[in-house]
This record gives sequence, C-alpha cells and structure tokens, in this order.
Amino acid sequence: MGKKIMVVDDALFMRKVIRKNLEECGYTEVFEACDGEQALEQYDVCSPDLVLLDITMPGISGLEVLEEIEKRDPGARVVMCSAVGQEQMIQKAVMLGARDFIVKPFRPDEFRRIIRNAMES
Repeated sequence: MGKKIMVVDDALFMRKVIRKNLEECGYTEVFEACDGEQALEQYDVCSPDLVLLDITMPGISGLEVLEEIEKRDPGARVVMCSAVGQEQMIQKAVMLGARDFIVKPFRPDEFRRIIRNAMES
C-alpha cells in the first residue's frame, strides 16, 4: 500500500496485535515505538502517514506525544488507542487533534474501519 504507519505502545503484545491487524489490511511499512520519547525521535525519521498512539505510557504520555506531533506537523494523522474507561482522555485527545480513537480490546472490523477513515481524511 505504500503508507507508513507508526505504532506506539509500551506493551509489546499490543504492538504485535496491532501490527498483525495492519498487515492483514495490506500495510507493510509498520514502525514501532515502545514509549513517547522513542515515538518523537522516530516520527521525524520515518515521517509516518499515520500514528497509532497509546494514551497511557510510562514517561511521556500519549497526550503529550500528540501535542508535540501536532506542533511539529499540524497535518499529522494520529489515532489514539486507549483501554475501556478512559473516555475523558479520549475527549481531550480529540480536542488536541487526534483524528479518531480505538478502544482496546478492539474488534478487527472496527479497527479496519477506523484505519481506513483516518487514512482517507
């Protein structure tokens, strides 16, 4: 598909699940970051078309990463990933510029729909 996607999550298992779902959708250029600091370093290097960003991470939070990415690249496509019960965080993320959000655990069909919409917007 030629689109680059960066997956940012402190849980290796979740990064693997997301990567598998992306690959099943045809995305082959998938980059991973295990925390916010690594995400910001890699963002400038790989210039992803889409970032899937966990909200709750040690160190720099997903919301802080989102704010920094938006400063660097106001047209960035970021989809937040959060666990059930983080509705206030999701609302704040959308106000900060996130295109959408995925609630973990997610259903594959819902995941595909959100990714497709984010890539088209």
